[in-house]
Amino acid sequence: MSWFQRKGKQAAHAIPPPQWAPAPETSHVFGLLHEATDDEYTAAEKFCANNPPEAPRLLPSDVVDRIAAEGCRAWGIVTPPRSRFAGRVQNDSKGGPGVVRVVTDTACQDTCLLSDLPLMAGLYDIQGKTGMYYEIKINRMDGIIAVGTSCRPYPSWRLPGWNRLSAGLHLDDLRKFFEDPDGGRDYTDALSRIVSGDTIGCGYEFSTSSIFFTYNGYRLPPAFTGVYLPRHRHDVYAAIGVEGRNEFEVNFGGDVFRWKEANEWQWRVEGHVGRLTGSSGSADDELPAYSVVQ
Repeated sequence: MSWFQRKGKQAAHAIPPPQWAPAPETSHVFGLLHEATDDEYTAAEKFCANNPPEAPRLLPSDVVDRIAAEGCRAWGIVTPPRSRFAGRVQNDSKGGPGVVRVVTDTACQDTCLLSDLPLMAGLYDIQGKTGMYYEIKINRMDGIIAVGTSCRPYPSWRLPGWNRLSAGLHLDDLRKFFEDPDGGRDYTDALSRIVSGDTIGCGYEFSTSSIFFTYNGYRLPPAFTGVYLPRHRHDVYAAIGVEGRNEFEVNFGGDVFRWKEANEWQWRVEGHVGRLTGSSGSADDELPAYSVVQ
């Protein structure tokens, strides 16, 4: 199949992935526990109108070399502008535990943290992989944490799932969002509350083009299906929303995943970077540093 190669061989009679359709659950008009202001909603709509989605880009050669040397540990979280973010992001260092530690303070306003490298890089072949996955371990959640994905650029003052090309599971009310600025949709009865010590994972499965989440090592039902298509048009990043006082660890595969299946090669983020499937213009059009984009 042209959109999914398994070990370099094309499978016959491939069934293409389903196209995107709204999730079947009813979208709530209002959030259960948290509402953003109308001004922030309007500003985000204006931001998206004035800043079209970025085309996928080649990774700089030094980043490709770093991924080859460090594997999943090459992924980190970008520290956002300090105008709203109150806290610190500690990316993995040599000899460290292989996770990114994030601490936010009570003064932290709604902020979306993005990974510095894409989980899915549109110009690169998936090389037989099943999907991409990352986890966060909650050490403290007195405020709000949301786990998901997004394309760049994304309004940094909005939680994931509220705006264009972004999905999120909000852990305060346990509702799921995809391009949904309202109150979100109910997800699954398997989630009733989040407490310290819980681990939430976020994955994307190539064969179904679906986003799913995991809870303490158990895979939950697909949250959204047929998203980020066609895949070669998107670079998709991890997106984590924060507000208030929280402490958590982000694991891109530098440490053992709680969802055991993700420890296999088929789910690890580093393996799909290397073989190109296309180009967005010049072959020298490399992905710029996030600080430059900002």
